[in-house]
Amino acid sequence: MSYVAIVGRPNVGKSTLFNYLVGQRISIVEDSPGVTRDRIYADVEWTGRNFTLIDTGGITFGAEDSILEQMRFQATMAVEAADLVIFLVDGRQGVTAADRDVAELLRNTRKPVLLVVNKLDVPALFPHATDFFTLGLGEPIPISAVNGLNLGDFLDAIVSALPEDEEPIYGADVIKMAVIGRPNVGKSSLVNSILGENRVIVSDTPGTTRDAIDTLFEREGKRYVIVDTAGLRRKSKVREDIERYSVVRSLRAVDKSDVCLMVIDATEGVLEQDKKIVGYAHERGKGLIYVVNKWDLIVKDHKTADQFAKKLKAELLFADYAPVLFVSAKTGQRVQKILELVNEVREEQRKKISTSALMELVLEATLVTPPPSEKGKRLKIGYVTQVSVQPPTFLFLVNEPELLHFSYKRFLENRLREVYAFVGTPIVLIARKKE
Repeated sequence: MSYVAIVGRPNVGKSTLFNYLVGQRISIVEDSPGVTRDRIYADVEWTGRNFTLIDTGGITFGAEDSILEQMRFQATMAVEAADLVIFLVDGRQGVTAADRDVAELLRNTRKPVLLVVNKLDVPALFPHATDFFTLGLGEPIPISAVNGLNLGDFLDAIVSALPEDEEPIYGADVIKMAVIGRPNVGKSSLVNSILGENRVIVSDTPGTTRDAIDTLFEREGKRYVIVDTAGLRRKSKVREDIERYSVVRSLRAVDKSDVCLMVIDATEGVLEQDKKIVGYAHERGKGLIYVVNKWDLIVKDHKTADQFAKKLKAELLFADYAPVLFVSAKTGQRVQKILELVNEVREEQRKKISTSALMELVLEATLVTPPPSEKGKRLKIGYVTQVSVQPPTFLFLVNEPELLHFSYKRFLENRLREVYAFVGTPIVLIARKKE
């Protein structure tokens, strides 16, 4: 998956452009109850090519921040994180000094850059885009994000400028793990503890890990890749942009992984940012393990672990299928059990259930709890089969797909998990009309 970042000074229409694309359903964005995350990215498909569009948000100016410093900072972070940079400018205001500053930085990057001139709200204004040739970033593309003008040509230009998707580097036998979580929860220390050597720099300063680091290793005849990612933390007035790009790096790591190790600080519990990270991994259908780190710092008795796990899963109800492991990266406590769980989750991701067994399970479930009805129509499930793995995906042929509401879908998922577990992996239920 390629990543496209929209950058520019405030009020040029970055969020308007992003929201228009999402609102026109060009983006593939699904809202599941209980999943919370910042809507700063959206998966887009255009003429058969997929990419992730990133809204960088506006640049905020504090008393100690100059325009040049902030523009330089945002442009640099965008270039580091994205495969393609969309430089959005305001066609009404014309070329500004701030535009020139960021253009100078973008001209020196090896990443492709598209110069897009917004707020040209009628085609008669499109010739004004030629004024921006002076920025030295090639031919400007005139658009109106508000009115949706020329967005087809704009998306065509994006697809043409994107680099070719890279082939997987590792073989199918390699289990790819992403270590994800907020800064300062101990991700780098955990990686070092798993590997048994200091392969990643460890610091108590949040945000030390700026880039994902891949490490290939072998243990007991199995091969693994472990990726330590930049974490997420709450937004701040000055550093909001760097948090957004930390998100991008985490997305990359999640996207190329099989199993995500979600590291949670035992001394802080589950915070809102944790939910956002877990939500993304869940939506992507990745294997998931909750690794509660710094457990050595907790005063506990024989009930503490169970109580913590129950509270954690209540907070992350949409992904309560993930196992919980309490560790200390500092002392090495229970760290050796992580790979055992990774292997188990990997097997669960690949589990295949026969159609006959599924039909029997669904028949029993519908007899115990009949399907819902609406306006005199009752849901009828005629056939169910597993159509893929990783994540396990089940196709239900029904009389009226819209009658399979979230609550009954959740009931069916719970029945599947009661019988077949599917530890640590999301499962997908698809309803289609039976012809």
